[in-house]
Amino acid sequence: MAVSVTCYSDPGCPWAYSANPALAVLRWRYGSGLRWRLVTVGLTETPEEYLERGYTPALMALGNRAFRERFGMPFATEPRERVCATGPACRAIVAARLLAPGREWDVLRALQLAWFTTARLLDRAGDIAAVLAAVDGLDVPAIVGAIDSPEVVEAYQADRAEARTAEGSPTEAQGKAVTHGGPVRYTAPSLIFSREETRLEAGGWQSLEAYDVLIANLDPALRRAEPAASPAEVLEGFPDGLATQEIAAVMAPHNLDPDRDAAEDALVQLVAEGRATRIAAGDDAVWRPAAASVPA
Repeated sequence: MAVSVTCYSDPGCPWAYSANPALAVLRWRYGSGLRWRLVTVGLTETPEEYLERGYTPALMALGNRAFRERFGMPFATEPRERVCATGPACRAIVAARLLAPGREWDVLRALQLAWFTTARLLDRAGDIAAVLAAVDGLDVPAIVGAIDSPEVVEAYQADRAEARTAEGSPTEAQGKAVTHGGPVRYTAPSLIFSREETRLEAGGWQSLEAYDVLIANLDPALRRAEPAASPAEVLEGFPDGLATQEIAAVMAPHNLDPDRDAAEDALVQLVAEGRATRIAAGDDAVWRPAAASVPA
């Protein structure tokens, strides 16, 4: 029986984006042993909500640099012309979940990369559509056209309500929940692991080890893959591509930090051999198998 994982996330949250190396390791390590469910948080509905909290385009760009240096995912430091609300992008994710179940993860991934490596205004339908156009096999007009449909809005509001049920939870006890004048909210990323009647929370930013120990307690018999032996092996398992830090994390031996430089050296060699492609993203890149299509 698989372990269920509910992931509370938002495409505009740098913490959630920076957790992707750990999430890539979980997917590699446990594969189908984990059954994932995505719930959108909806950090803000209007840009004014961010402005009221003191955010500016420059402050957010400088924050990108801090996250880049600490966690290693690709970031850009070009300030946007204005701050963006995350609600429309979240509704695009929900629309994908309703129209093409399973593809919501692809939409989240594309929007996260664009949010933190470009200056696009991702609360505008046109910018969202331009980003999603690079996702293979996605019916972008249908998804973007449904962002404001009653069905999507209702499902999105249900997501937001669920994400705001952290009062009295282990997440709140750890100081990893927040409230902005309303219900106590799970921060992104928050992962809830459950199996049968047992539910364990990893609220807010947590280490890979924290996730791993919860899974081990829920199901000690769950099949566990060894770290990948090479970047080529990682790319075979993630044909849509990963950033350098994600690949290094999947290759890292147990209890050791990822060796980003070694991973990048090996990836450069794969590109030179024609076995991989490098797609620039912010200060870094997304690497794909050579056979994978490259976004326009």
